[in-house]
Amino acid sequence: MRDPMRRADVASNGPDRSSASPRAGLAAAIVAFTIWGALPLYLRPLQALGALEIMAHRIVWCCLVVFAWLAVRGELQAVRAALVDRGVRLRLAASATLISVNWLVYVWAVTHDHVIDSSLGYFINPLFSVVLGVMVLGERLNRSQQFAVGLAVAGVLYLAVITGRPPWIALALAASFGLYGLIRKVVAVDAVPGLATETLLLAPFASAWLLWLEWRGTGALGHAATHLNVMLVGSGLVTALPLALFAYGARRIPLSTVGVVQYIGPTLQFLTGVWIFREPFSPERGIGFLFIWSALAVYAADGLWRNRRWRPG
Repeated sequence: MRDPMRRADVASNGPDRSSASPRAGLAAAIVAFTIWGALPLYLRPLQALGALEIMAHRIVWCCLVVFAWLAVRGELQAVRAALVDRGVRLRLAASATLISVNWLVYVWAVTHDHVIDSSLGYFINPLFSVVLGVMVLGERLNRSQQFAVGLAVAGVLYLAVITGRPPWIALALAASFGLYGLIRKVVAVDAVPGLATETLLLAPFASAWLLWLEWRGTGALGHAATHLNVMLVGSGLVTALPLALFAYGARRIPLSTVGVVQYIGPTLQFLTGVWIFREPFSPERGIGFLFIWSALAVYAADGLWRNRRWRPG
Protein backbone atom coordinates (compact mmCIF):
# COMPACT_ATOMS: atom_id res chain seq x y z
CA MET A 1 0.00 0.00 0.00
CA ARG A 2 1.12 3.56 -0.18
CA ASP A 3 4.24 4.29 1.74
CA PRO A 4 4.90 7.71 3.60
CA MET A 5 8.11 8.20 1.65
CA ARG A 6 5.85 9.73 -0.89
CA ARG A 7 4.75 12.48 1.43
CA ALA A 8 8.37 13.08 2.35
CA ASP A 9 9.30 13.69 -1.26
CA VAL A 10 6.43 16.11 -1.69
CA ALA A 11 7.36 18.00 1.43
CA SER A 12 11.04 18.28 0.55
CA ASN A 13 10.68 19.17 -3.09
CA GLY A 14 7.22 20.72 -3.33
CA PRO A 15 4.68 20.25 -6.10
CA ASP A 16 6.05 20.75 -9.55
CA ARG A 17 3.35 21.78 -11.98
CA SER A 18 5.59 23.24 -14.64
CA SER A 19 6.42 20.06 -16.50
CA ALA A 20 3.02 18.39 -16.62
CA SER A 21 -0.67 19.11 -16.24
CA PRO A 22 -2.16 18.90 -12.73
CA ARG A 23 -4.89 16.80 -14.34
CA ALA A 24 -2.30 14.21 -15.38
CA GLY A 25 -0.84 14.30 -11.88
CA LEU A 26 -4.24 13.73 -10.33
CA ALA A 27 -4.89 10.80 -12.67
CA ALA A 28 -1.52 9.26 -11.76
CA ALA A 29 -2.21 9.61 -8.03
CA ILE A 30 -5.68 8.08 -8.38
CA VAL A 31 -4.27 5.11 -10.31
CA ALA A 32 -1.55 4.64 -7.67
CA PHE A 33 -4.00 4.56 -4.77
CA THR A 34 -6.36 2.33 -6.74
CA ILE A 35 -3.56 -0.20 -7.24
CA TRP A 36 -2.79 -0.12 -3.51
CA GLY A 37 -6.48 -0.50 -2.74
CA ALA A 38 -6.77 -3.52 -5.01
CA LEU A 39 -3.61 -5.18 -3.69
CA PRO A 40 -5.53 -7.72 -1.54
CA LEU A 41 -7.01 -9.15 -4.73
CA TYR A 42 -3.46 -9.74 -5.99
CA LEU A 43 -2.11 -11.21 -2.76
CA ARG A 44 -4.99 -13.49 -1.79
CA PRO A 45 -4.29 -16.17 -4.46
CA LEU A 46 -0.77 -16.47 -3.00
CA GLN A 47 -1.95 -17.15 0.56
CA ALA A 48 -0.90 -20.83 0.58
CA LEU A 49 2.75 -19.76 0.20
CA GLY A 50 3.07 -17.99 3.54
CA ALA A 51 3.60 -14.32 4.34
CA LEU A 52 7.39 -14.50 4.70
CA GLU A 53 7.91 -16.10 1.30
CA ILE A 54 5.55 -13.65 -0.40
CA MET A 55 7.31 -10.69 1.22
CA ALA A 56 10.75 -12.02 0.29
CA HIS A 57 9.72 -12.28 -3.35
CA ARG A 58 8.23 -8.81 -3.19
CA ILE A 59 11.52 -7.37 -1.93
CA VAL A 60 13.77 -9.16 -4.42
CA TRP A 61 11.70 -8.51 -7.52
CA CYS A 62 10.91 -4.94 -6.52
CA CYS A 63 14.64 -4.33 -6.11
CA LEU A 64 15.32 -5.63 -9.61
CA VAL A 65 12.47 -3.63 -11.16
CA VAL A 66 13.47 -0.37 -9.48
CA PHE A 67 17.15 -0.73 -10.33
CA ALA A 68 16.25 -1.49 -13.95
CA TRP A 69 14.12 1.66 -14.03
CA LEU A 70 16.89 3.80 -12.55
CA ALA A 71 19.42 2.31 -14.98
CA VAL A 72 17.23 3.22 -17.95
CA ARG A 73 16.87 6.77 -16.62
CA GLY A 74 20.55 7.04 -15.78
CA GLU A 75 19.84 7.72 -12.10
CA LEU A 76 21.80 4.94 -10.38
CA GLN A 77 24.15 7.56 -8.99
CA ALA A 78 21.41 8.58 -6.55
CA VAL A 79 21.55 5.14 -4.94
CA ARG A 80 25.34 5.24 -4.70
CA ALA A 81 25.18 8.68 -3.08
CA ALA A 82 22.70 7.39 -0.50
CA LEU A 83 24.88 4.39 0.35
CA VAL A 84 28.09 6.41 0.63
CA ASP A 85 26.62 8.88 3.11
CA ARG A 86 26.72 7.07 6.48
CA GLY A 87 23.89 9.09 8.02
CA VAL A 88 21.60 8.54 5.04
CA ARG A 89 22.52 4.87 4.88
CA LEU A 90 21.66 4.29 8.54
CA ARG A 91 18.36 6.14 8.25
CA LEU A 92 17.41 4.17 5.15
CA ALA A 93 18.37 0.95 6.93
CA ALA A 94 15.93 1.92 9.68
CA SER A 95 13.21 2.83 7.19
CA ALA A 96 13.85 -0.43 5.33
CA THR A 97 13.32 -2.37 8.55
CA LEU A 98 10.08 -0.54 9.23
CA ILE A 99 8.69 -1.00 5.72
CA SER A 100 9.57 -4.71 5.83
CA VAL A 101 7.59 -5.01 9.07
CA ASN A 102 4.73 -3.12 7.45
CA TRP A 103 4.75 -5.36 4.38
CA LEU A 104 4.96 -8.54 6.47
CA VAL A 105 2.03 -7.58 8.71
CA TYR A 106 0.00 -6.47 5.70
CA VAL A 107 0.62 -9.66 3.71
CA TRP A 108 -0.14 -11.78 6.77
CA ALA A 109 -3.39 -9.87 7.35
CA VAL A 110 -4.53 -10.24 3.74
CA THR A 111 -3.71 -13.94 3.60
CA HIS A 112 -5.39 -14.66 6.96
CA ASP A 113 -8.76 -12.99 6.33
CA HIS A 114 -8.02 -9.66 8.03
CA VAL A 115 -8.37 -7.27 5.09
CA ILE A 116 -10.82 -5.08 7.02
CA ASP A 117 -8.33 -4.80 9.88
CA SER A 118 -5.59 -3.81 7.45
CA SER A 119 -7.81 -1.13 5.93
CA LEU A 120 -8.33 0.30 9.42
CA GLY A 121 -4.57 0.64 9.77
CA TYR A 122 -4.33 2.83 6.71
CA PHE A 123 -7.41 4.82 7.69
CA ILE A 124 -5.83 5.81 11.00
CA ASN A 125 -2.30 6.22 9.61
CA PRO A 126 -2.65 9.94 8.74
CA LEU A 127 -3.83 10.72 12.26
CA PHE A 128 -1.07 8.57 13.75
CA SER A 129 1.42 10.59 11.69
CA VAL A 130 -0.07 13.79 13.12
CA VAL A 131 0.53 12.49 16.65
CA LEU A 132 4.11 11.59 15.73
CA GLY A 133 4.60 15.11 14.43
CA VAL A 134 3.56 16.48 17.79
CA MET A 135 5.61 14.05 19.87
CA VAL A 136 8.79 14.00 17.81
CA LEU A 137 8.88 17.18 15.72
CA GLY A 138 7.22 19.48 18.22
CA GLU A 139 4.35 20.37 15.88
CA ARG A 140 1.18 21.86 17.35
CA LEU A 141 -2.39 20.79 16.65
CA ASN A 142 -5.26 23.17 16.14
CA ARG A 143 -8.62 22.44 17.74
CA SER A 144 -10.02 20.59 14.73
CA GLN A 145 -6.98 18.33 14.57
CA GLN A 146 -7.17 17.68 18.33
CA PHE A 147 -10.83 16.75 17.96
CA ALA A 148 -10.03 14.43 15.05
CA VAL A 149 -7.29 12.66 16.99
CA GLY A 150 -9.63 12.33 19.98
CA LEU A 151 -12.32 10.73 17.84
CA ALA A 152 -9.81 8.28 16.39
CA VAL A 153 -8.51 7.32 19.83
CA ALA A 154 -12.09 6.80 21.01
CA GLY A 155 -12.75 4.56 18.02
CA VAL A 156 -9.65 2.44 18.65
CA LEU A 157 -10.49 2.10 22.36
CA TYR A 158 -14.07 1.14 21.52
CA LEU A 159 -12.88 -1.56 19.11
CA ALA A 160 -10.50 -2.88 21.77
CA VAL A 161 -13.33 -3.13 24.29
CA ILE A 162 -15.86 -4.89 22.05
CA THR A 163 -13.31 -7.39 20.69
CA GLY A 164 -11.49 -7.95 23.97
CA ARG A 165 -8.11 -7.01 22.48
CA PRO A 166 -6.49 -4.01 20.80
CA PRO A 167 -6.76 -3.91 16.98
CA TRP A 168 -3.10 -4.94 16.76
CA ILE A 169 -3.00 -5.39 12.99
CA ALA A 170 -4.27 -1.87 12.37
CA LEU A 171 -2.00 -0.39 15.06
CA ALA A 172 1.06 -2.27 13.78
CA LEU A 173 0.43 -1.08 10.22
CA ALA A 174 -0.18 2.52 11.28
CA ALA A 175 2.82 2.59 13.63
CA SER A 176 5.30 1.01 11.20
CA PHE A 177 4.08 3.16 8.32
CA GLY A 178 3.97 6.34 10.38
CA LEU A 179 7.48 5.84 11.77
CA TYR A 180 8.68 4.95 8.29
CA GLY A 181 7.28 8.22 6.96
CA LEU A 182 8.85 10.16 9.82
CA ILE A 183 12.30 8.81 8.93
CA ARG A 184 11.84 9.41 5.21
CA LYS A 185 10.72 12.96 5.97
CA VAL A 186 14.22 13.83 7.18
CA VAL A 187 16.17 11.92 4.51
CA ALA A 188 16.90 13.91 1.36
CA VAL A 189 16.39 11.01 -1.07
CA ASP A 190 13.66 10.89 -3.71
CA ALA A 191 11.03 8.16 -3.66
CA VAL A 192 12.35 5.75 -6.30
CA PRO A 193 16.08 5.92 -5.41
CA GLY A 194 15.04 5.64 -1.76
CA LEU A 195 13.01 2.50 -2.45
CA ALA A 196 15.90 1.09 -4.49
CA THR A 197 18.30 1.63 -1.59
CA GLU A 198 15.89 0.15 0.94
CA THR A 199 15.19 -2.96 -1.10
CA LEU A 200 18.90 -3.35 -1.83
CA LEU A 201 19.59 -3.39 1.91
CA LEU A 202 16.81 -5.94 2.45
CA ALA A 203 17.54 -8.11 -0.62
CA PRO A 204 20.36 -10.22 0.92
CA PHE A 205 18.07 -11.33 3.75
CA ALA A 206 15.13 -11.95 1.42
CA SER A 207 17.33 -13.86 -1.03
CA ALA A 208 18.82 -15.97 1.76
CA TRP A 209 15.32 -16.90 2.94
CA LEU A 210 14.22 -17.88 -0.56
CA LEU A 211 17.39 -19.94 -1.11
CA TRP A 212 16.83 -21.70 2.21
CA LEU A 213 13.26 -22.55 1.22
CA GLU A 214 14.56 -23.89 -2.10
CA TRP A 215 17.19 -25.98 -0.31
CA ARG A 216 14.47 -27.41 1.93
CA GLY A 217 12.36 -28.19 -1.11
CA THR A 218 9.49 -25.96 -0.02
CA GLY A 219 10.12 -22.94 -2.24
CA ALA A 220 7.27 -22.04 -4.57
CA LEU A 221 9.02 -20.32 -7.48
CA GLY A 222 9.40 -22.74 -10.36
CA HIS A 223 7.42 -25.42 -8.55
CA ALA A 224 4.00 -23.85 -8.18
CA ALA A 225 1.33 -23.32 -10.85
CA THR A 226 2.36 -21.07 -13.72
CA HIS A 227 0.06 -18.23 -12.73
CA LEU A 228 1.49 -18.23 -9.20
CA ASN A 229 5.04 -18.06 -10.55
CA VAL A 230 4.05 -15.11 -12.72
CA MET A 231 2.39 -13.39 -9.77
CA LEU A 232 5.46 -13.82 -7.57
CA VAL A 233 7.71 -12.23 -10.16
CA GLY A 234 5.08 -9.59 -10.87
CA SER A 235 4.90 -8.61 -7.21
CA GLY A 236 7.95 -6.44 -7.80
CA LEU A 237 6.18 -4.41 -10.46
CA VAL A 238 3.00 -4.21 -8.37
CA THR A 239 5.11 -2.76 -5.56
CA ALA A 240 7.16 -0.31 -7.62
CA LEU A 241 4.61 0.94 -10.18
CA PRO A 242 2.18 2.69 -7.82
CA LEU A 243 5.10 4.33 -6.04
CA ALA A 244 6.39 5.76 -9.32
CA LEU A 245 2.89 6.95 -10.26
CA PHE A 246 2.46 8.57 -6.86
CA ALA A 247 5.85 10.29 -7.06
CA TYR A 248 4.84 11.65 -10.48
CA GLY A 249 1.41 12.79 -9.39
CA ALA A 250 2.14 14.17 -5.93
CA ARG A 251 4.58 16.73 -7.33
CA ARG A 252 1.89 18.15 -9.58
CA ILE A 253 -1.14 18.43 -7.32
CA PRO A 254 -1.68 20.24 -4.00
CA LEU A 255 -0.99 18.39 -0.76
CA SER A 256 -4.63 18.91 0.23
CA THR A 257 -5.68 16.94 -2.84
CA VAL A 258 -3.21 14.18 -2.01
CA GLY A 259 -4.68 14.09 1.51
CA VAL A 260 -8.13 13.34 0.12
CA VAL A 261 -7.11 10.99 -2.70
CA GLN A 262 -5.08 8.80 -0.31
CA TYR A 263 -8.29 7.42 1.21
CA ILE A 264 -9.06 5.62 -2.06
CA GLY A 265 -6.66 2.86 -0.96
CA PRO A 266 -8.09 1.87 2.43
CA THR A 267 -11.65 2.42 1.18
CA LEU A 268 -11.14 -0.10 -1.63
CA GLN A 269 -9.49 -2.49 0.83
CA PHE A 270 -12.42 -2.17 3.20
CA LEU A 271 -14.97 -2.78 0.43
CA THR A 272 -12.95 -5.75 -0.80
CA GLY A 273 -12.91 -7.29 2.67
CA VAL A 274 -16.64 -6.80 3.18
CA TRP A 275 -18.11 -7.46 -0.25
CA ILE A 276 -15.65 -9.75 -2.02
CA PHE A 277 -13.95 -11.73 0.78
CA ARG A 278 -17.08 -11.65 2.98
CA GLU A 279 -15.19 -10.99 6.19
CA PRO A 280 -17.50 -10.49 9.20
CA PHE A 281 -18.36 -6.87 9.95
CA SER A 282 -20.91 -6.46 12.72
CA PRO A 283 -22.87 -3.26 13.45
CA GLU A 284 -21.00 -3.01 16.76
CA ARG A 285 -17.70 -3.02 14.92
CA GLY A 286 -19.11 -0.51 12.46
CA ILE A 287 -19.57 1.98 15.31
CA GLY A 288 -15.81 1.93 15.95
CA PHE A 289 -15.11 2.51 12.28
CA LEU A 290 -17.65 5.34 12.28
CA PHE A 291 -15.65 7.12 14.98
CA ILE A 292 -12.51 6.85 12.86
CA TRP A 293 -14.21 7.83 9.60
CA SER A 294 -15.66 10.89 11.38
CA ALA A 295 -12.18 11.76 12.60
CA LEU A 296 -10.83 11.55 9.07
CA ALA A 297 -13.67 13.72 7.77
CA VAL A 298 -12.84 16.40 10.34
CA TYR A 299 -9.13 16.14 9.58
CA ALA A 300 -9.61 16.30 5.80
CA ALA A 301 -12.10 19.18 6.02
CA ASP A 302 -9.69 21.15 8.21
CA GLY A 303 -6.86 20.59 5.73
CA LEU A 304 -8.98 21.67 2.76
CA TRP A 305 -10.23 24.78 4.57
CA ARG A 306 -6.73 25.86 5.55
CA ASN A 307 -5.39 25.23 2.07
CA ARG A 308 -8.08 27.46 0.52
CA ARG A 309 -7.63 30.09 3.22
CA TRP A 310 -3.90 30.48 2.61
CA ARG A 311 -3.93 29.98 -1.16
CA PRO A 312 -2.69 33.11 -2.96
CA GLY A 313 -5.50 34.99 -4.68
